[in-house]
Amino acid sequence: MPDNDQDNRPDPDTLLARIEAEAERAKKGKLRIFFGACPGVGKTYAMLSAARMLHEQGSEVVVGVVETHGRSETARLVEGLELLPPKLVAYQGRELREFDLDAALARKPALILVDELAHSNVAGSRHPKRWQDVEELLAAGIDVWTTVNVQHLESLNDIVGGITGIQVRETLPDRIFEQADEIALVDLPPDELLQRMKEGKVYLAQQAERAIRNFFRKGNLIALRELALRRTADRVDAQMREYRTDQAIETVWQAKERLLVCVGPGAGGDRLVRSAARLAGDLHADWIAVYVETPALQRLSDANRDKILRTLALARELGAETATLAGQEDAQTLLAYAISRNASKLVVGKSLRTGLSRMLRAPLSDRLSALARDVDVYVVAHEVEAAPAGEVVAMPLELELEPARGWKVQGYAWAGGICALTTVLAKLVLPWFDLANLIMFYLVGVIWVAASYGRGPAILGSILSVLAFDFFFVPPPLSFTVADTRHLLTFFIMLAVGLTISTLAANLRYQARIATYRERRTRALNELGKELAGALMAEQIVETARHHLESLFQAKVCILLPDADETLRSPTPLPTHKDLPLDPAIAQWVYDHQQPAGMGTQSLAGHPMYYLPLKAPMRTRGVLALLPSQKRLLFLPEQARMLETLSGQIALALERVHFVEVAQDALVRMESERLRNGLLSALSHDLRTPLTVMAGLADSLPLAGPPLPEAQAEIAQAIRAEALRTSILVSNLLDMARLQEGQVQLKREWQPLEEVVGASLQTLAVPLARHEVVVDLPADLPLLAIDSVLMERVFCNLLENAAKYTPPGSRIEIGARNEGDRVSISVADNGPGLPPGREDMLFEKFTRGQDESAVAGVGLGLAIVRAIVEAHKGTVRGETRAEGGARFVISLPAGEPPVVPPETSV
Repeated sequence: MPDNDQDNRPDPDTLLARIEAEAERAKKGKLRIFFGACPGVGKTYAMLSAARMLHEQGSEVVVGVVETHGRSETARLVEGLELLPPKLVAYQGRELREFDLDAALARKPALILVDELAHSNVAGSRHPKRWQDVEELLAAGIDVWTTVNVQHLESLNDIVGGITGIQVRETLPDRIFEQADEIALVDLPPDELLQRMKEGKVYLAQQAERAIRNFFRKGNLIALRELALRRTADRVDAQMREYRTDQAIETVWQAKERLLVCVGPGAGGDRLVRSAARLAGDLHADWIAVYVETPALQRLSDANRDKILRTLALARELGAETATLAGQEDAQTLLAYAISRNASKLVVGKSLRTGLSRMLRAPLSDRLSALARDVDVYVVAHEVEAAPAGEVVAMPLELELEPARGWKVQGYAWAGGICALTTVLAKLVLPWFDLANLIMFYLVGVIWVAASYGRGPAILGSILSVLAFDFFFVPPPLSFTVADTRHLLTFFIMLAVGLTISTLAANLRYQARIATYRERRTRALNELGKELAGALMAEQIVETARHHLESLFQAKVCILLPDADETLRSPTPLPTHKDLPLDPAIAQWVYDHQQPAGMGTQSLAGHPMYYLPLKAPMRTRGVLALLPSQKRLLFLPEQARMLETLSGQIALALERVHFVEVAQDALVRMESERLRNGLLSALSHDLRTPLTVMAGLADSLPLAGPPLPEAQAEIAQAIRAEALRTSILVSNLLDMARLQEGQVQLKREWQPLEEVVGASLQTLAVPLARHEVVVDLPADLPLLAIDSVLMERVFCNLLENAAKYTPPGSRIEIGARNEGDRVSISVADNGPGLPPGREDMLFEKFTRGQDESAVAGVGLGLAIVRAIVEAHKGTVRGETRAEGGARFVISLPAGEPPVVPPETSV
């Protein structure tokens, strides 16, 4: 008998993996989350209180970022703790205070407080989310304390939105919550929270009144509180199960009620799961519906397998978690799973077997009751259900695990023949062997029959061997009469050994066939993975996947991929599948909702095809549609798991190809941009000289001789104007090429804005002559550290645009104002304004506004403006004025100009 202590030893591989995980976890910092139902319950206050106690005990505590929201009690708790200076980040003309991750990593305290884990960082920060900052702190070995509300958990976001009617935008992945080393629940009853709201301890008076009418309604608070309590309880339950697994504890701890219901092919499965659902509801417990597939159950008929699938689907509808287990013995497999999930109650159906059948094999409920020490067993009565007439047993897998009827008849014939041959051989060797030795010949024959033809022929062979041994060898010979009664014991032992060996050999044969099928399935997965890894286009992936899936599942297969408009289409023609009952509307629904539909599902179950979304890590990549020749080939547990694995491989391959295409397109665009910039630069250099000569010749024509007639003078003036306009265009092309290649180096000097604006107005004196230009530059404008040549180009382009796109006589206004650490400059007109919805697009290269055909240009001016302004660490935007016209606003950093020492008299 095995030693119990030896049986309870933990698995060495599991123990090694746990040690490695603990060693890896020891290198990282520890995360503690103060978790609450909603704002105002006191999470930040509890975090600061605990931090102050730790600080008073001599521990190193640094406040990275804490949001007090104007609460004086919370602000007082920060006093005395080391504060990490915030990082000032410029955003849309304002300066925001953000958590300084680099300073925290450089400081590397033992513990840092980082409030509001779900906070979104300002655009341009290293990480878009604060929880990513915290991950970097933990990786550096720094302990972190933080706060989270229940509505910020990604998995509960839609539930909270349905309760409160408010969609929370800032969320964090549930894995961050699950990986936390400690969860501290901060709870406050709804009435007390509402009283705090009314007293102004959460928000200011007007904000509090508005919040109470909307998000902070009492019903909302009760629901959010329940969500927070349940989520915390689930977290604690998971920790307890992990601890029990680590410590190899097999007893069930009754810390939380959890039911496990075992469904099977027998009658009354629906009644069983409904009874379990009612029991779970009465006990306020979680429940799991489990089907245990033993070797005997793998030979079930299609009707019984469909019944099991329907029962599991009903359990899911009633709120159960479902699982399919594989094992040699149902009671032991079920009990081991119940212990691993810490289930306190087992629910099974009452057996309908009676008489000898019940005596030969005890019902599942009796066997569970005998084995279960810490688990309660509930037995639910079944209604009597008649088996369908003419039921035919079908094979559950594509590989026939049992021989066909003709093969079985041949096996029984071989059993009789082997018995006869063994008898002849035994008769020949009888002079040299005792009777006891002859039994071994018959047992060898039984083993061969069992290994070759299965259990039935082997049992027949065992019985025939005993009869032949009695008739031909036991005195008196050629008679079934036994002279010595001691031979009766020999007969019984011989029959028992023969039956046992035949059963074991048949089981081994059956398991070998199952192993062969699983090896084929693994080989198919590997072959598909290799071919998908070598595919370079989506069409290749679709063809490869279709070929493999059709052979594995004996089904017609169609794979639909989304186009640029997110509409599903087949990337390859399917000439052999024109008779497919494919419904594009159902496939589109599956793609949009990321849920399976069609045959065997809860959505449009009457449709003959099965639609499965191809989910990849980043997004859903398409829809897989199958029309199986037999339904069981898709929905048997092993087949379903195989289809899920294959669909995941296909989705990953499609995502890989997509990103390869994106990278190739980006590379092509970069190369095209480089070539275009090089061409523009070369053309600009070659065109500038002849254009300058043309403008000079046009200026010299009136000076070369007698005064020109009026018509010729106008022609000379037109030549000069077009030459200058083309020269400005070439300059823009050259500037854009240089800016794109990064060849422009800013020559910053402290300049007054008036000089740059004045130089621009002088350059554009001719185009602006027919417009009213108003300049309003306050006297208190500070000096700006700018490249005067490039900034002059900025104002020239803006003023030229204003002159081109407004009618003669229009008003052009240039203004500026001091905004502290920044200076805002505007160029406005009273013309037609900017095209609606294209305000930002106008700053892209070769993009123009309205009336493009009527106005000369190539659309580079505003692109150059943005490039130069951004090179000065500034921003520029365009907008349509409320009173009419367009306005472009430039924001530049003011800086600190150098102090000029006062002149001293000599």
